Amino acid sequence: MSNKVLSQIDADGNATVVLNRPAVHNAFDPEMVEALTATLKKLDSNSRVRAVVLTGAGRSFCAGADIEHMKKTAKYSRAQNLDNARATANMLLTLHSLEKPTIACVRGAVRGGGVGLVSACDIAIAERGATFRLSEVKLGIIPAMISPYVVGAIGPRYAHRYMLSGEEFDSAEAYRIGLVHDICEEPDLNALVGRTLAHLYSSGPAAIVAVKKLILEIAGARVDDGLMEKVSQRIAAIRVTSEAQEGLSAFLEKRKTAWSTPASEKPRPKKK
Repeated sequence: MSNKVLSQIDADGNATVVLNRPAVHNAFDPEMVEALTATLKKLDSNSRVRAVVLTGAGRSFCAGADIEHMKKTAKYSRAQNLDNARATANMLLTLHSLEKPTIACVRGAVRGGGVGLVSACDIAIAERGATFRLSEVKLGIIPAMISPYVVGAIGPRYAHRYMLSGEEFDSAEAYRIGLVHDICEEPDLNALVGRTLAHLYSSGPAAIVAVKKLILEIAGARVDDGLMEKVSQRIAAIRVTSEAQEGLSAFLEKRKTAWSTPASEKPRPKKK
């Protein structure tokens, strides 16, 4: 596995994925794209993992596509450029459709495709000094692969402004337009991510998977009898699952659910 992407799973099942090209502000080249896609798929299939935090090494979160690689693509054939674009699109789709909840932990500069990574995560938390820019238009290109996620996060109105102007905006503006959910001072960032993870860990793991699928299905769907029947079927099916029964029982009995205690705090079985 490439050292351009690092990952670690702690005792509580939190996976931290680090974009590891700090010298170029974690800009992604084909090798990094492939490594991130493979890492995410591996974590998604790991039953120990309960959440994934995506962050960047060094001063920046991600500067988007690597400029040196982009220079090379100018000499690529249309077929080569299409293969390259499809790989990046697959990376973003893998992140967006991950069954595990995902958190973007954002420091420093976020440019182009980096904004796409933030938008593709379920939750985004940034330090106050972070800056954002959809800079593709300044290079005479378009933010095609990231557009579904960015438009989904900030809506078409703000997408028009920032995709067309390519201007930089700060974390306060990112919060205002819905790109990030929380901002804080940089020393408090890890603690805020930790509190968010605690909220996720108190939620039913299977329910989280079901909610993520539900959001993807109903976002933008027409509200009609067909949709109401679909969601009725969905809740009826999930209420009879063992996880739902445990959740309801715990609520009525005023106790914690079986999944709420972090793995690191559970008593270890005694050795025989």
